[in-house]
Amino acid sequence: MSLCYYKQIICSISCILSISCNLVGGCNITVLRVVYSKVVLLYPILPFLPLPSSMHLIQVDSVQRWMEDLKLMTDCECMCILQSKPISVEKDEQSELILSSQYSTCDNLQLLLKRAWIISTELTRIAQKLEKNRWQRVHSMTVRVNCHVRSMINEYNTFTRNSSEEMHQFEKLLIDKCSEFTAFTERCVQAEDEEILKSMKSCINETLTTIAQYFDQLIELVLTHEAQNLLRQIELSDSVYVTESAISSLFSLTQEGAHLCRIIAKEGGVAALFKICRQDCFRCLYPQTLRTLASICCVEEGMHQLEKVDGILCLADILTDNTHSEATHAEAAAVIAQITSPHLTFTQHLSSFLENMEEIVTALVKLCQEASSGEVFLLASAALANITFFDTMACEILLQLNAMKILLAACSDKHIVDTPYSRDQVVTILANMSVLDQCASEIIQGNGVQLLMEMLFEKSSSGNSAEVAACERVQQKSAVTLARLSRDPEVADAAVKLSCIPRLIKLCRSPTERNNSDSVLVACLAALRRLAVMSPDGLEDSDFQQLVKPRLVDSFLLCTNMEESFV
Repeated sequence: MSLCYYKQIICSISCILSISCNLVGGCNITVLRVVYSKVVLLYPILPFLPLPSSMHLIQVDSVQRWMEDLKLMTDCECMCILQSKPISVEKDEQSELILSSQYSTCDNLQLLLKRAWIISTELTRIAQKLEKNRWQRVHSMTVRVNCHVRSMINEYNTFTRNSSEEMHQFEKLLIDKCSEFTAFTERCVQAEDEEILKSMKSCINETLTTIAQYFDQLIELVLTHEAQNLLRQIELSDSVYVTESAISSLFSLTQEGAHLCRIIAKEGGVAALFKICRQDCFRCLYPQTLRTLASICCVEEGMHQLEKVDGILCLADILTDNTHSEATHAEAAAVIAQITSPHLTFTQHLSSFLENMEEIVTALVKLCQEASSGEVFLLASAALANITFFDTMACEILLQLNAMKILLAACSDKHIVDTPYSRDQVVTILANMSVLDQCASEIIQGNGVQLLMEMLFEKSSSGNSAEVAACERVQQKSAVTLARLSRDPEVADAAVKLSCIPRLIKLCRSPTERNNSDSVLVACLAALRRLAVMSPDGLEDSDFQQLVKPRLVDSFLLCTNMEESFV
């Protein structure tokens, strides 16, 4: 059988697999977004939760990701075969890839970003192969990059409009430099003299660096151009449909990473979106608009723009306006949670927040009390939790509003506080409020000690790493809250009667119970020592000698799993 026949078989299998991967999905990001639409988005804002380190493009099933990349990598050959064109054996006859452009603008941008990611990855791999002098691989990968660059430019030009002259110049520069790069590497493959290869290597490195620079600048211009087009639609259109479509595309761009959020903020995205939030004719778009604002405000440029356009005042007006829907209030709470995140180092300039804090906190407490779903409660409680870190006066306001009673009551409703993420927010608020002496009586009246005891047993039902981390935080903060509140004899007595001491001992001695978390161990040791002062009879002699009597660091070393070093 001919080589062409085998290639047709391989191509057909690739197409079938590409179709199949749409039917057999991996991890369902959509379900996660629907159930807890802000769990991923709020990772940068939830207390003690690590920041995401990559674009959402990486957050898909590995097989699905491989299938998508494979389709893009083989499309050149697929197009040749499916159109019954012969595969050329001549080195100067390259088949260009022009993908179908019958997509929406958002789909085309996603395709462009995927292509850009592939090109960036290939350039990195070329540099690695060049270091190892693998000239044949360098040349083949260079040809592939050349093909992808031309394809990306052709794809973009099929759906873009009003491209700037500067963009066309960079397109030409990039294509010319890629052609030059391909010619360089082809000569290297044919050369056999080591001295010649060594002298050409520096030229190739220089060309590769130039290509990377041109590529970065072109992508920056493309993304800026698209952001400008979308923002122009938002600002000039009176149509709800057109505005909604533009906001949806803008939100999709914000999910591609902080860099795109910075571009949107610099181009006036925050001002344009708050303009929508101040027009009654666009009320139906408020939730979607606020969700996009929350994404943009994860970067410093977004925060500065929010302060310039009096965004805090607008958010306070929305939260305190009872005519708005619960969804609008929830998304406004998400923006508040984002801009008050304790993980952000550039939030302290929000002077206008303190002026409106009492109104905002009051509205958020009311939202927690009237929440109709777990998602709404999560967003409102996350905002309150972050505000308690933002300013200590918030705890006094919460105490005056009987917030502790409301939060404790909500925890008894499993339909509202239904995940470790929500309990994490509640116990964060309790921990921060427990520094106030008046909180002890509120905890006793609301059966709060019982709730804290239950939280010491928090376990993940799914085994998901994010959920496991949330369970660890719940255990840690519960122990911290108990330690702080146990300075009141009444709270300490209630904790002893509920058998908190045996549970704390088990968490200290059993690494699996605390998921090998050192932070949970330290918090439990501190709580145990505080309760032991109030009720020394609750401990056995061995527990007292190992967990209470020594210095805290010595007890920690006895309980933690220390790896032995042989150095």
